[in-house]
Amino acid sequence: MKLNLTLAKLASIVGGTLQAEHEQEKINNFVTDSRVISQGDAFWALKGATHDGHKFIEDVIAKGAKIIIAEKGRYQNSRSDIAVIEVENTLHALQALAKYHRQNSTLKIAAITGSNGKSTTKQMLKSICQQAGETVANMGNFNNQFGVPFSLLEIQEKHKYGVFELGASHVGDIAEIASLALADVAVLTNVSAAHLEFFKDLETVYQTKTEIVPCIAPGGTLVYNIDDELLSRLAEYKGKAISFGFSSLADLRILETENFSFTYKDTAYVFDMKLERHDKLNAAAACAAAIALGLFMDDIQKGLQAYVPMPMRMERLKRGETLFILDCYNANPASMKNALEIMGREKNTPRIAVLGDMKELGETSKNFHRLIARWILDNKIDYAFLAGPEMKYAADILQSDTSVELYYAAQPQQWTSQLKELLAKRGGTCLLKASRSMNFEKILKEI
Repeated sequence: MKLNLTLAKLASIVGGTLQAEHEQEKINNFVTDSRVISQGDAFWALKGATHDGHKFIEDVIAKGAKIIIAEKGRYQNSRSDIAVIEVENTLHALQALAKYHRQNSTLKIAAITGSNGKSTTKQMLKSICQQAGETVANMGNFNNQFGVPFSLLEIQEKHKYGVFELGASHVGDIAEIASLALADVAVLTNVSAAHLEFFKDLETVYQTKTEIVPCIAPGGTLVYNIDDELLSRLAEYKGKAISFGFSSLADLRILETENFSFTYKDTAYVFDMKLERHDKLNAAAACAAAIALGLFMDDIQKGLQAYVPMPMRMERLKRGETLFILDCYNANPASMKNALEIMGREKNTPRIAVLGDMKELGETSKNFHRLIARWILDNKIDYAFLAGPEMKYAADILQSDTSVELYYAAQPQQWTSQLKELLAKRGGTCLLKASRSMNFEKILKEI
């Protein structure tokens, strides 16, 4: 980041109290990890669910830190060579700085939220925007109350576009971070059963995801999936909007063709690329957002065709006679059903589903894991290797059906050798999918 702020200005932005001999001293950067502090650094003492940076203030000063941003009463400064900015809440102060930084930039920003497809849509749109100018985007899963401010602080004068995904686990999360991004284009991909442990029902998910709408910058555009039953309500939105989907009602209508194609304003566009149905929706969302940002169709086509899928998101890897589909970044009912439907269309048999628990589903977890058994049978899966306490619900149903050969254990290590033996003998197509905490990508290393 390149803040180029004086200590006095920084204190003013974050609503803090400054203690410093040299108030006009410049600060360009800061760190939040006490392990990487260097001589002269500024240290921002963030407090999270499991870590509290305030506990390391004395350590970072011993390592050479000269500027401390901390909460009131958490650090008693007795050294004249240490500058301290005291704030009520260091996270809120970080967010205030990020919002100031964004408001003082000239780039156009697209913010993306939804239950599924956020990261893929972000990567597709980023690839498109890069054809037209320097583009900044959040890295990995930097999409929460901490990650979004850090991502916004990476904005520089050279950037023409910003593409940021916004995630949520609780009501109010999107409103909190969308108000920082002040998006020129807000994209809503879909609403499905994810994080129901915190949201309880789909209506609450919808209300949370649509918190982004009031945070759109003046004159900005809403982009939404009209095929989604809940998001279709946004057809009543009175501001500028572009809907996308397979529906005849969509402004940007995806065509049922082998290659990705769509119509927009009575013109058809065909891309030389094949995508699964869910990725056609992600691509349509990215194209609609790019149109809303004012990009030309040539840049949209070049950018989308230059898109490289992210690791562990329906990533295809060929090893010997086996095609692996690695989708271990996350799992919820909608993405699990979609992955199994893709498996059902694979001609390289046998079809082997290696599945782990879907987390954060709360009271609905039992029923959704039972549904997985139905999806396995519907899509003619030949072998099912299941692991995790929640997957026991699917296993209990499948054990009485002879059309699929079932292996279940609390931990995948209990059937890894059998999976390895099967793949060596039969090959086929092997899907590995589970929630992130299950670390299913490790299975690939073991087999």
